[in-house]
Amino acid sequence: MMQRLDYLKETPSQTAGPYVHIGLAPGAAGFDIYEHELGWDIAGPNAAGERIRVEGRVIDGTGNPVKDVLLEAWQANAHGKYTHPEGGGEVEDGFRGWGRVITDFDTGEWGFDTIKPGTVVGRNGAMQAPHINLWIVARGINIGLNTRLYFSDEADANAADPVINLIEWESRRKTLIAQRSERNGQIVYRFDIHIQGEDETVFFDI
Repeated sequence: MMQRLDYLKETPSQTAGPYVHIGLAPGAAGFDIYEHELGWDIAGPNAAGERIRVEGRVIDGTGNPVKDVLLEAWQANAHGKYTHPEGGGEVEDGFRGWGRVITDFDTGEWGFDTIKPGTVVGRNGAMQAPHINLWIVARGINIGLNTRLYFSDEADANAADPVINLIEWESRRKTLIAQRSERNGQIVYRFDIHIQGEDETVFFDI
């Protein structure tokens, strides 16, 4: 005999919660748990290429910074090679191509140091512009948000990128472009991520 279950209510969705930093980035949250924190060193000291800093904020629909965000970054090296077996070739010793950071609890700012990635071979041999893949998770976000960061000084490569060209509106494409500047002799790319609102960042369903 089949039992009726239509009277049962849906279980509430689980979000990252306020303790996401302790579980995923305890060192950044002030907890000395691991001898080697995962994801802090993206490029390593032996990586070739231009050393850069990437920084920004995650902005909610009201225009305020979200201060309990965790971001993961994946990238190729300066020659467009990833570290996984299908990444296209060997990478420098110590190059991880992956990192994890959290936002500052007071300002909402996040940032990391790395090297600028190179052009990557995509599907069917199509060349993808230099980019960094980002995954964002925070309290109130049921499913992690995936986006990409492209570089403002790679206009020609960006114009030919097959992923950017999937986005119909030019104004929406601009939400994926990090702006280059220089501060105290260091190259800095600014990339603010808008979760909602008029300037909402393009997110990908992957």
